[in-house]
Amino acid sequence: MFGRVKPLDAILATAEKKSLHRSLGPVQLTLLGVGAIIGTGIFVLTAEAAQKAGPGMMWSFVIAGFVCAVAALCYSELASMVPVSGSAYTYTYAVMGELLAWMVGWALILEYAVAASAVCVGWSGYFVGLLRDYVGITIPAALANGPSAGGIINLPALTIGLLVTWLLMIGTSESAKVNAVLVTIKVAALTLFVFATFKYLNNDTGNFTPFTPNGWGIIGVGGAAASIFFAYVGFDAVSTAAEETKDPQRNVPIGLIGSLAICTVFYLLVAGGAIGAIGAQPVTGLGGEVLSPGSKELAERCASLMAVGQEPLACSKEALAHVLKSIGWTKLGGVIGLAAGLALPSVILMMLFGQTRIFFVMARDGLLPEKLATIHPKWKTPHIVTAITGVFVAAAAAFLPVGKLADISNSGTLFAFFMVAIAVLVLRLKEPDRHRPFKTPLIWLTAPLAIVGTLALYLLLPFDAKMVLPVWGALGLLIYFAYSRSRSHVGLGRVEVHEDDPDAPQQPVAPLPGGIDIND
Repeated sequence: MFGRVKPLDAILATAEKKSLHRSLGPVQLTLLGVGAIIGTGIFVLTAEAAQKAGPGMMWSFVIAGFVCAVAALCYSELASMVPVSGSAYTYTYAVMGELLAWMVGWALILEYAVAASAVCVGWSGYFVGLLRDYVGITIPAALANGPSAGGIINLPALTIGLLVTWLLMIGTSESAKVNAVLVTIKVAALTLFVFATFKYLNNDTGNFTPFTPNGWGIIGVGGAAASIFFAYVGFDAVSTAAEETKDPQRNVPIGLIGSLAICTVFYLLVAGGAIGAIGAQPVTGLGGEVLSPGSKELAERCASLMAVGQEPLACSKEALAHVLKSIGWTKLGGVIGLAAGLALPSVILMMLFGQTRIFFVMARDGLLPEKLATIHPKWKTPHIVTAITGVFVAAAAAFLPVGKLADISNSGTLFAFFMVAIAVLVLRLKEPDRHRPFKTPLIWLTAPLAIVGTLALYLLLPFDAKMVLPVWGALGLLIYFAYSRSRSHVGLGRVEVHEDDPDAPQQPVAPLPGGIDIND
């Protein structure tokens, strides 16, 4: 069951057959990482973190950032050793075998697809605010919120999800230049926010007291760290670009760690500015009880507060724009809202693209029907898998709140990072002499910290989000044993498949050094 390991040499040989132009340098990779990371997490989930941790969410950003940092160091070693597509799925396949690789690939669906849904919902909040404030069009609450927020369907979130899916299907993707422009917009917007709120980065207003109103547990700083972890999701997308990277052994680690460092600094400055400006104390029930983010009780309490002219940070669907409008920077608040409206669809696109790429690699290995990765004759895109993924993403965005989606996405992401940290240790033991262009520093401390950190954040997730992973995993195991195991190319003795066309006949290649014949 655990013996089906895809040899690293075979994986590298497969990658060499794919004639992708290596054009990305360290700056472009860092921009790619920043572009993937900065999105719904900071623009929207600031409100979610405020409801759980209050001002203590600054500790939440530090905790989540630290766990991501040690995971990034583990990612860097594997990405530099195995500069091919598939991210954590491929690494696990090479080190711990097919079954666990399947489980990681299956969990990555929660990371990419559910994250795309969360970003759709986050974009919706800013879009509705822009229409209301600057165009004079008010979308009825029933059509701008899912059932848990007192509405019927989140129509803007559904629409943007389907629109981005359509763009991906017809072949519209971000070039490096377009991505750089969008990253610039997002970074400039956050810089303006920091500039406008910098003077509030002290406790003169008393908004930082009490600092941890709900303590350090699940409904507190720890729970906020588990949720705000979503704000860092995307840095691993850098590793999926390894095949298009010049000198990946050097540049992938720079892109991973550099983008993470930039975003962490921004997040702390933005969170501190928001807290100092208008406060971030959690909204409580009439009896003083703690209300859970994404619950109907919180939605009703927020509605009653807004009816009397109060809108705490925890109630806002356009958190950063709301902060600036509240302190008199109305026009700048509009600029922040516009920046989010322009930039967040690019994050949806990148998440959907990442998801279809994972599906494509799994189909290449025979673990999913290869027809799913069929290339459209005109559009030259995997249109079938893109359409199926996009419809599910849009449907989830239409009916589920952003906080729930983020927590569900986190459960899959944390599992993938957990497996990567284990894979680094296993590979150090199994192949200690293999060339490692980038070595994770203090591996016997860093990797265990990543393992413990990801496990701890998973346990701090809400109960329903925690339960999604085992239920989703059980469904994945069912599919694996009913379909994938008997059709696996590795199981059938066929390791090499041409990556450009999964339906193409196999091409025999010469045996690899060391006597490994990947035609066997």
